[in-house]
Amino acid sequence: MKQVHDKLIGQPVSHIDTPALVIDLDAMERNLSQMMAFAKSHQVRLRPHAKMHKSAALAKLQMQAGAVGVCVQKTSEAEALAAEGVDDIYISNEVIAPHKLTRVVALAKTLAKREGRLAIAVDSLAGVQRLADAADEASLPASLIDVFIELDVGHGRCGVHSSDAVLELAQEISLHTALRFAGLQAYHGRAQHLRSVEERRTAIETVVAIVKQACTVLDEAGLPAALITGAGTGTFGLEATGGVFGELQAGSFLFMDADYASNEPDPAQPQFEHALFVKTQVMSVSAEHAVCDAGHKSHAIESGLPRVRGGLLTYANGGDEHGILRPSKPEGELPALGEVLWLIPGHCDPTVNLHDQMIGVRGGLETGVVEQVIRVDARGALT
Repeated sequence: MKQVHDKLIGQPVSHIDTPALVIDLDAMERNLSQMMAFAKSHQVRLRPHAKMHKSAALAKLQMQAGAVGVCVQKTSEAEALAAEGVDDIYISNEVIAPHKLTRVVALAKTLAKREGRLAIAVDSLAGVQRLADAADEASLPASLIDVFIELDVGHGRCGVHSSDAVLELAQEISLHTALRFAGLQAYHGRAQHLRSVEERRTAIETVVAIVKQACTVLDEAGLPAALITGAGTGTFGLEATGGVFGELQAGSFLFMDADYASNEPDPAQPQFEHALFVKTQVMSVSAEHAVCDAGHKSHAIESGLPRVRGGLLTYANGGDEHGILRPSKPEGELPALGEVLWLIPGHCDPTVNLHDQMIGVRGGLETGVVEQVIRVDARGALT
């Protein structure tokens, strides 16, 4: 399949078969430029989430633009990106299984040899001890792995719930020479998709208060948090001005899916363009609807069905291989048989995970040319 796609390089967009996952490279690069300019102007670091694109090529592009590294959620994602030359990786998630921690330690050694860095999140004493045991077994040198303590700041997922628990974990980390207490992980995932700016602002004000309290306890104990990391595409403007965050983990801004576009725009944040699309073609037309060849095997649906670019048509569930298309207004018209349409996925991360490659187009979706085929290196990396 990759060889077939590689033959597309230099060909017009019309040569891309359907369904296919396509990146508008011009829009993507404008998004990246805007985000880097924002981070620099607010004097915060950018460490975008690579679980979104799962691509070493795009991770490197982001780091070349000024990002300090990338985040991932899985050990296997980190391994896949590191194998392709990404050298600064933060597993912003808990890893508990001893055999996985052995892999984490091995990866830390590999990155260190390349003058890179590996970090990981913890939220339990057992997690710290198991990581330390794996490090000791591998005879890791001092301070080789950065460890962030995850706070539950409202997401209701992982993370400790009190400043005392944070201090206990920081004290435990400090006992192990191979580990370095690097700071706090404070990500509020639910806040990213609160629709109004005011709702998001209220949520992040709570996050900042929780973090400040934890930092006070750590400072008093002589174990200050060197860095507070978190934030997402929906709220990063609030974290950047909250007075505690030094690093932003926003990832979806690069592609900008339909769900994030449903948020009320925040004037304090740059506005991003849609850059990820599923190219599809109309394969059947009846009196009441049309059918395209991009069903649920080509895009994720847990955050809603895709939108049809242009807004003249709506997309409805047609199953695995079909999408049902109807005019968005009563006076609207159905597309013609064979017509090409562009779908904006509801959620970019799991949509990317359904594809082996993304086809990068330069010069627009209508008249552009295929410039590159971008491999999804960490597709299916779930362990």
